[in-house]
Amino acid sequence: MADLSRLGARPALVIGRAGMDLYADPPGTTIESATRFTSALGGSSANIAVALTKAGGQAALLTSVSDDAVGRFCLAQLDAYGVDRTHVRASGGQSRNSLAVVETRLENCQSVIYRNGAADFDMTTADVEAVDYSRFGCLITTGTVLASDPSRSATFRAFDLARAAGLPLIFDIDYRPYSWSSAAEASDVYSRAAAVCDVIVGNDVEFDFMAGAPGRGLAKARSLQAQISVYKMGELGAITLAQGREHRTGIFRTRALKPTGAGDAFLGNLVASLSRGIPLVQAVLHGSAAAAIVVSRTGCAPAMPTRAELDHFITTYDGPEP
Repeated sequence: MADLSRLGARPALVIGRAGMDLYADPPGTTIESATRFTSALGGSSANIAVALTKAGGQAALLTSVSDDAVGRFCLAQLDAYGVDRTHVRASGGQSRNSLAVVETRLENCQSVIYRNGAADFDMTTADVEAVDYSRFGCLITTGTVLASDPSRSATFRAFDLARAAGLPLIFDIDYRPYSWSSAAEASDVYSRAAAVCDVIVGNDVEFDFMAGAPGRGLAKARSLQAQISVYKMGELGAITLAQGREHRTGIFRTRALKPTGAGDAFLGNLVASLSRGIPLVQAVLHGSAAAAIVVSRTGCAPAMPTRAELDHFITTYDGPEP
């Protein structure tokens, strides 16, 4: 069993993609009618790292980016947010960074993601073996990083090395069907990852997927041997399973502009709160509050709240809805 108290002692190491997001501008504009776009850092793992740093924590990213202007954009953005990119490698050849073209609107929000020849899938075993895991407080990864080799094999090698160094392993299921060759392959790989991780976070649809059938996700979450499992249910809140007990928490309702970024905000602020010694149920509420803030703002990485913004939101909000 990993020592979760280690979370507050050192930076978090986050594995996975950094990309460029292009938002149809102004907010509310559809992609097909847009004549201008605004750019921002994107990618689930990069967003989680930004959420951590803006919440007052420290984070480093482990991935590869394309050796071109878009890759350099991502590097510059990581620098601007204070994310350590010592272990971000530029990958040459025909690899290209993930690119998302997104709308800022709630109903029928379109997000067109380009992932052919994705540079982050070029992360290798040599990349993860070059890391000094003793420098870090935990290892965080999302399911996207497991969708293809060599990234998949490299991530499982990182799990072994991090575990040997005593790091808690934190897994955000983050199932994206377009990244996988088949649902069966994804389910098998996710089950392997979940079996070795200490903290597992996902929504009801993702847990249903891991369970192999709709409606079985909560039973799947209950069956996992993780120290903490968080089963998110959208507007119905979340169920947190830890030490044989279940805790239900509500949501913070805001005037949402778009649906994207909530999961990354949740995980980053959950970990940041646990790192500060905040009790688990309160840390889950902090994650829910951060998610509510992000969906009420444009962008994902730029929308992540600072610690002061999160604290102000929680103290002025009239309690989470049950």
